[in-house]
Amino acid sequence: MSTRIFVPCDSAALAVGADEVAVAIAAEAAQRGLDVQVVRNGTRGLLWLETLVEVETAQGRIGFGPVEAGDVAGLFDAGFHAHASAAATHPLCTGPVDRIPYLARQQRLTFARVGITDPLSLQDYEAHGGWRGLHNALLMAPSEIVAAVTSSGLRGRGGAAFPTGIKWNTVLKAAGTEKYVVCNADEGDSGTFADRIVMEDDPYMLIEGMTIAGIAVGATRGYIYVRSEYPHAIARLEAAIDTARCHGFLGRNLLSSGRTFELEVRKGAGAYICGEETALLESLEGKRGIVRAKPPLPALSGLFGKPTVINNVLSLAAVPLILDKGAQYYQDYGMGRSRGTLPVQLAGNIKQGGLIELAFGVTLREILYDYGGGSASGRPIKAVQVGGPLGAYLPESQWDTPLDYEAFAALWAVLGHGGIVVHDDSADMAALARYAMEFCAAESCGKCTPCRIGSTRGVEVIDKLRAGVQPVKQVVLLRDLCDTMLNGSLCAMGGMTPYPVLSALNHFPEDFGQADASRHAA
Repeated sequence: MSTRIFVPCDSAALAVGADEVAVAIAAEAAQRGLDVQVVRNGTRGLLWLETLVEVETAQGRIGFGPVEAGDVAGLFDAGFHAHASAAATHPLCTGPVDRIPYLARQQRLTFARVGITDPLSLQDYEAHGGWRGLHNALLMAPSEIVAAVTSSGLRGRGGAAFPTGIKWNTVLKAAGTEKYVVCNADEGDSGTFADRIVMEDDPYMLIEGMTIAGIAVGATRGYIYVRSEYPHAIARLEAAIDTARCHGFLGRNLLSSGRTFELEVRKGAGAYICGEETALLESLEGKRGIVRAKPPLPALSGLFGKPTVINNVLSLAAVPLILDKGAQYYQDYGMGRSRGTLPVQLAGNIKQGGLIELAFGVTLREILYDYGGGSASGRPIKAVQVGGPLGAYLPESQWDTPLDYEAFAALWAVLGHGGIVVHDDSADMAALARYAMEFCAAESCGKCTPCRIGSTRGVEVIDKLRAGVQPVKQVVLLRDLCDTMLNGSLCAMGGMTPYPVLSALNHFPEDFGQADASRHAA
């Protein structure tokens, strides 16, 4: 009987040699005359263990990692393919993958299939609950679908946390003979990779979610806007779309329902500002990615001036489960107004980086130590940036705050896309604050003055402050400048750049040569 051995095809695993490992396993098995089938699965999200090789057994999958091509012969010698007892004592053996604490303690809703299935296998997708949400949606009135999404409490996972159902309801009720569904897959925040994992490792889930959205609001066409830096995700999505269309899950008369929904991938040119929804729409229309003034809202006048649903990958990926299990099932996870789960991406100076899906309510301290294992350097953790390059830096005194949109807002911080970047006590917070301003200056679309000019002046002011030139005056000027950017910018690019700057200044004044800035803390 053939032994199935799983080797990830996720780009994080490819970067550390997964293709070479897969080739080595196949070659070694052939040389030894062994009946082995190599299956390319997605990542489990335990990125510090990549390449994580899994062997299917009657007791579940047994993991070995991190595996390099040079380790393969030794694994066969230990009998890992035959479940030999010697393999269990091999230094690379993790034991049953499902029991690895990092994975076992998670609440995987959106990522339940990821790492288990072959990403492009329709059979795998259906066997693990795929398309059930779509089948249910096709039996419902559009308003019932929207009501289910609204009742679930699902909020946008891209950063703004706007209730998804309210957005859909606006598009449903908007007048228009043509409507669109747009997926914002321009994942550009530092330390984020959850969107990429969905697109590479469970693409049918995104396709299903967008199709349900189209049925719900009366749209017949959707676009997935993917950043050009994600070639593997683009290729995987295009292959999955072709397969779904061939089997009736996309196109005219999908699943013999009389409904139509077409879907295509559009590649962005790499501008960070195109992660802002109106700049993204401009880019989709073939124009330069510049932020639009609101109103009108995209839900009323979006792509090509038509009513448009714009959601993040993770928001749309949560929809099939909600339509399958029901709104209450999803709402039973989380806390307060933050319902369901948040895919947390743990990166930076951390021992065990990777993807963690947890119900809202877990604390940063739990994530950093129970999952992350502390800093990779072994030095004390000093600051944690949550929410991308424009997120606030949180000191240890705030690490017991639960991950909840409102709780973070009370700290003048954001959860954003769930990216967490860790810095140890060697980090220079003034340099990191300067980087935020420099980043904004480089990535601003240039439409509004507070963002375009404010960020450039911000770099100059921080440079003077770090050089000790009239420091009291520079601090006052920096705070005034941040206030102007916060309240005067057209979009979150300029409006959020003050978050990392002021949080660094407030919580780590010594890095700016200041004795105490606590009286200014937000």
